[in-house]
Amino acid sequence: MEAKREEMVPDRNPHSLFDLSAVVVTSVMGHVEREVWALPGPILQGILPMLNIYYLERIEETAVKKGLSTQPIWCKLWCDIMKTRPSRFESIKCWRKKFLEAFFSNVLRGILDVSSDQRLRDPCFLPLLYTSQHVSQLTIYNMLEGVAELMAKHNQRVLENLVVSLRSLTFRHLLSSSQSTRQQLSLLLHHLIHHGAVNHVSMISWPNPDSSLLVLILKMSAGIWHPGKTLVNQASLCHLCRETSVDQSQKLDQEHEPHLGSSQLSHGLAAGLHSDKSLNNERLLTSISPGFENVAELARASSETLNVSVDCHLNKMQHSTRSGSCYAEKGSVRLSSAKSSQNSSPLNECQKRGKGLTKQKLGCHQRTSKATADSEDLYDFVFAVAREEEEKTLLNKRKNAKEGRTFVNYSAYPTEASTTGLVHTDRHVEITSLKTASRFRSVSILEIVSIRLNRNTCQMLGNLLSSWVSLEKLVLSLNGLGPNIFSILSGLRALSRHSDYHLHVVHISDTLSHVPCMNLVHSILSAVPLLRVLMVSFDLKTLMEWSRPEESLGSSSLEEIPESHLEHLEVRFPREPLQTSLLIPVLKASRSLQSLSLDSAAISCPQEVELLLHALKEYSPVLKRLSFHDINLSHHSKDVLLLLQDPTLQDITFSFCRLFENCTVEFLSEIINAVKKNSSLKTLRLPGNRLGNHRLVTLADIFSEDSSASVCHLDVSSNCIKPDGLLEFAKKLEGYLAQHREQIKFTKLCLSQNWLDQDAVMAQEALWRLRAICSVVTDTWDSSQAFADYVSVM
Repeated sequence: MEAKREEMVPDRNPHSLFDLSAVVVTSVMGHVEREVWALPGPILQGILPMLNIYYLERIEETAVKKGLSTQPIWCKLWCDIMKTRPSRFESIKCWRKKFLEAFFSNVLRGILDVSSDQRLRDPCFLPLLYTSQHVSQLTIYNMLEGVAELMAKHNQRVLENLVVSLRSLTFRHLLSSSQSTRQQLSLLLHHLIHHGAVNHVSMISWPNPDSSLLVLILKMSAGIWHPGKTLVNQASLCHLCRETSVDQSQKLDQEHEPHLGSSQLSHGLAAGLHSDKSLNNERLLTSISPGFENVAELARASSETLNVSVDCHLNKMQHSTRSGSCYAEKGSVRLSSAKSSQNSSPLNECQKRGKGLTKQKLGCHQRTSKATADSEDLYDFVFAVAREEEEKTLLNKRKNAKEGRTFVNYSAYPTEASTTGLVHTDRHVEITSLKTASRFRSVSILEIVSIRLNRNTCQMLGNLLSSWVSLEKLVLSLNGLGPNIFSILSGLRALSRHSDYHLHVVHISDTLSHVPCMNLVHSILSAVPLLRVLMVSFDLKTLMEWSRPEESLGSSSLEEIPESHLEHLEVRFPREPLQTSLLIPVLKASRSLQSLSLDSAAISCPQEVELLLHALKEYSPVLKRLSFHDINLSHHSKDVLLLLQDPTLQDITFSFCRLFENCTVEFLSEIINAVKKNSSLKTLRLPGNRLGNHRLVTLADIFSEDSSASVCHLDVSSNCIKPDGLLEFAKKLEGYLAQHREQIKFTKLCLSQNWLDQDAVMAQEALWRLRAICSVVTDTWDSSQAFADYVSVM
């Protein structure tokens, strides 16, 4: 009874007439959409929050023209549906794009039900199709969820949208997958990378990588595709390749039709060597554009296996159409004359392998996933033999064919010696190599993070790098490279021999270092002098003692570094000596260096820092940013003052360098005077140097009346600063600001990880005063817990 009474009681806050009208309008948006767009701004503003995501996206342009923003609505949708908070380090420029990308990914993976919220469903829109146009970054997880869905026939338009919009592809937490799933992935990557706009591929957190899957992603990213693993005939080509082939075939047929003599065609038909189907296939295959020749050869070989004869009388057409060199591996197609074919060892080897396949009853269409994994290289054979008798019959037919010669343009793999001239053959084509690959568009950024790379994988990656001329950025982090780093160096060295390579950024970081850091830096710059950014970082040295540098890295470590284009160098040492003797040649070769960061290096002798500063002054005239982190500079006070007086440096960092550990009382005053006289210094970072309250208050004198300092950013994080000292510092700044506000350019103060929790009221007052002067970065750091953690590890 009570429940019924509650239902009968009218709502104390009934909806307004406008709200009720808006609900009705949004329910029939499919019929009144144009009329809603024409509504005045104030009325439209009330309707926007009630629209579903599809009409909200469609009305975006109209809302902007009327001075309305949909960003708060998309942000609310994110909080209501995604139920996660973005990282505080993430800068979100467009909530609409962020929501639609996450929505697409979650629906694709099946973890979001569109029927769960009325704002997500609409019978007039397909969720994946409509949101795919906004997806520029896609992440594939675990068992490659979503790959089969994207390759489904009913999602062809979704895939077409991704080909245009997608720029970044990430693989995270991958697991082993089946052969069919890998085939679908290869076709998906073929669309998104080779025919699409993806230029950034990342693989993150893969503890036990599946080697076949890892190699597949790397090769497809490098633009190398082995179609023999996914295609068995011409009909299996992706529609983009097929459309290109058909379009060019029609043009070339019109151009070369007079060259096909009727006597040749009639002779072939009379001999029973050609059918209408085989002639059409041959015309299509011979007209494929450069970059697709190997696909044509694959389909040709497949048709031969199925007893479909190849037209050998189109020599003039092939000679004129195959003007571009195909990017295949060395020896992928070997055309031999009738005389050499009798004594040719590659032919005998090919026949032996064909017999072996026949005895094992392994046909092109009958391979199991296990057999494929064990004999992966055999998939790279373009021929497929079902029975030994069929092969013998086919060879006999070729030998009996007396008419026609074929001209084919042959090109080797880019890293090998190539033959670009025309090769004359008699009657037939023989495939003799273990690998056949077509070269397509490749990505420009490759990141491999937290994935262990074994010896074979590193060798393969080195081979890919040797010809990956489009690669601009390479990131290898936590890969357990060890001695396999030499395979990467060999690939980079081979890549630099290409005049058109674009590699400008290399980032290598790992837990254990196999060679000294500066030796590695020296070797990388010697191999790739056009690098602009180089970051090398290691945490620990290997347990075994390092051998001599010249033995570890070969003669390259002793070579003089050629003039480089390096602009940013960052080295994190695993508590090893600074090795100034190797750092100075790097500085000497890098006259364009603008930023230098040295981390966790050990100073073996006092002269090392002095030599480094002298080298910086002589060889780095445009150096603007210099950073020292976790390097003991307590005995190098004079060198620190010289750096602060440098007129070219704009950004200086002394982080956890123990500056004031053994300094004199006058040292802080000398630092302040040096900064006051340096008008070029914009950023000064002094975190982790135990400033304390009294030194912080003294540091405020940088902004005194007689100062010409231009410091905009001051970082005093982790310096044991208490609320009373911070309040006194704030009051002193206010005094200087009142005297000459126009001269003070101070805009940012970083106070993270200080002892501000000891007096919350005083800390809030100090922060209130400081925020009136500049932007303040702080946190809710628990100093007591941090001190307990520090004591526990003492």
